[in-house]
Amino acid sequence: MEVVLYILLGVIGLFILPTMCLSFFIFRALVMRPGKEGWGRQPSMPSDNEYCRLYDDAMEWGRLHADDYIDVEIENDGCRLYGQYFDFGGSSAVIILPGRMEACTYSYHYAWPYSKSGWNVLVIDPRSHGRSDGRFNYLGFREYRDVIAWTKLLKERFNINKVVLHGICIGSSAALFAAVSKDCPDSIAGIIADGMYQCFYDSCRCHMVRDKHPLFPFLFETMLYIRMFCRIDPKNDGPKKRILDMHRPILFIHSKEDPFSVPEKAQEMFDRCPSQAKFIHWFDHGGHSRLRLTDPEAYDKAVIDYITKL
Repeated sequence: MEVVLYILLGVIGLFILPTMCLSFFIFRALVMRPGKEGWGRQPSMPSDNEYCRLYDDAMEWGRLHADDYIDVEIENDGCRLYGQYFDFGGSSAVIILPGRMEACTYSYHYAWPYSKSGWNVLVIDPRSHGRSDGRFNYLGFREYRDVIAWTKLLKERFNINKVVLHGICIGSSAALFAAVSKDCPDSIAGIIADGMYQCFYDSCRCHMVRDKHPLFPFLFETMLYIRMFCRIDPKNDGPKKRILDMHRPILFIHSKEDPFSVPEKAQEMFDRCPSQAKFIHWFDHGGHSRLRLTDPEAYDKAVIDYITKL
């Protein structure tokens, strides 16, 4: 018995503990805010030239409309949440929901077609980003409740009766979760899902394959940490499951070159969606979350054509 025990302890010490430690660092990088100043309103990837071009475009929109916004805030689930509301005199508004590590200034990049169309724009710091409270990114599983709270603010304070949720990557998950929630306000007229994945497990797996990192046991252990600390199921729950309850209008935007929200699974999501007002716009080229940068005219036209139908 003692020999067996020593062997087990040796296996744990030599193999299990080291991989669990490495997986914990992956978990932290993915969903845990790196300190109060992390995931702020500054560029998240300053060494990525393409990303910097996207952010420069966002800052240009921000400079053009520097006098058009007011700072807004709400409290939800015990978190103070912050954003900026741009009033262009319209009766409709968009809430732009950025992806992981991004705050409200990043969302300016996606605001161009709305301001051109006279729609008001709400950009937000999701929980654990920018000036908002929070420790974890919950992959949309809790953030969707914040989205509903922001929608109520638009109704009660600014008399906005038509809202579109425009989500990018994880932001599109939050948009979908809000739209299918039993608490979804009637004012949410539809959503735009840019690069929405089927589940976070799939997206994470694609990242690890692209970066040539071993999947076993790190992917399993990372998902285990997410379940333990965030109390969510990143593999068996997510957009693929929730899309079955989506009956509001929805526009899917995807790239045929997306390595993370791969085209085949994006098409599956579209096919599974029961909405009678569902649309999909494909881009032949462009990276994940970079489609508007690749072809802004086509992107803005797809958005404008969609919101005109609502």
